[in-house]
Amino acid sequence: HANFIDAGVSTIIASDAVAQRVHEAIANSQVERLIVTYSQDYLPPLMRLGLGMQNRSAGATSPIQGDNVYSFLDLIRDNEPGQMQPEISPDDTALVLYTGGITGTPRGVMLSHRNLIANVLQMNAWVWDAREERKEVFLAVMPLFHSYGLTVVMNLAISVGGAMLLLPRFTLKELLRNITRFRPTIFPAAPTIYNSIVNYSLVQRYDLRSIRVCISSAAPLPVAVAQAFESITGARLVEGYGLTETSALTHCNPAHGERRAGSIGLPLPLTEAMIVDPGSRRPLPTGEIGELVVRGPQVMQGYWAQEQQTAPVLEDGWLYTGDMARCDEGGYFYIVDRKEDIISVDGHNVYPREVEDVLYGCEKVEDVVVAGVPDKHRGEIVKAYVVLKDDMEVTERELRAFCAERLAGYKVPARIEFREGLPKSNTGKYLRRELVREEVERQGRG
Repeated sequence: HANFIDAGVSTIIASDAVAQRVHEAIANSQVERLIVTYSQDYLPPLMRLGLGMQNRSAGATSPIQGDNVYSFLDLIRDNEPGQMQPEISPDDTALVLYTGGITGTPRGVMLSHRNLIANVLQMNAWVWDAREERKEVFLAVMPLFHSYGLTVVMNLAISVGGAMLLLPRFTLKELLRNITRFRPTIFPAAPTIYNSIVNYSLVQRYDLRSIRVCISSAAPLPVAVAQAFESITGARLVEGYGLTETSALTHCNPAHGERRAGSIGLPLPLTEAMIVDPGSRRPLPTGEIGELVVRGPQVMQGYWAQEQQTAPVLEDGWLYTGDMARCDEGGYFYIVDRKEDIISVDGHNVYPREVEDVLYGCEKVEDVVVAGVPDKHRGEIVKAYVVLKDDMEVTERELRAFCAERLAGYKVPARIEFREGLPKSNTGKYLRRELVREEVERQGRG
């Protein structure tokens, strides 16, 4: 609701399943009209009959009453195609998409028509064999309100004349059943979804061999997860990187070509990227860790009505991502971690992703998040939150010893907490800040 107010929304389109609640929520707001879509309007006649639904005639009374409530289908029927031809420029704002992103505070990212189309064309060039004649089927498990789902699922599927297998919510068994039945070929998703598949004990009961290409984004992809997924499916799983501020992706490992484990890949066509010192913003030599900055046709116009907040992150077309990264001699980039997630242990920097990758290498570990938590003696320590695979047992001492063989001493988790699950966003991203908040509250009560 706060985002509606901030963006100055005047019209809302909602399904009949939620329209009544929306209508109540927008009472006494600046929203001028509510357009309702009705499920039965889009179902085949036999399915409507089986579900006990009636055909709605044009002009039928809406179950949701109000002077500002309209039926979407009636509006379509009453207005001939081509009756209205608004003038649209490629640089007009097409979308205001809200994200916590770089700033941590929800802000509206302004994306132009040019931004969105450019990113689709970039991805189309990357997955060059996705063509209309192949009759691609995109598995749409990522929410389409997320920039990644919007571009790499919906817009890319439309651009190549592909079908979309739409799953409104993620449940593992339903996902696997749908893959077996409908044979999707391209499966963009978050690492947590691939991880759920490889750790499901009955996964061999399902036929997943139709999947050809998978692009992982929205969070770091553990190398062990990628290897296990490919061995099960035969698909090629590559990691990409992007932000809402970049219409989705700026980097990706080649879908067909050399990829490098742990890397987010190469910049997409017409995309520039470099590593700079976070303080001086001067470019750093190859191999050194600094802040990743990007420039290209997919970079946002700015934050909606937030010029002061736009200025620090967007300078001369360069977007300062807030992600710490490095670039190797071959031009492949590697995300190390967010600036704000770096843990300081006795003056040494610890990057959570490095510790997480080591713990994922333990065959008994299913999920892990590493965070810096307050400590009254050392200021901050490394803590790992671990979910074990079913019927697996391991002690904190054993896991710490496993890490000690592979990490410098100061990087080894000082504490390990075993949990049944880890907090995730609706896009599958682990909520590290939520775990830190829980820890601070726990210490406060203690």
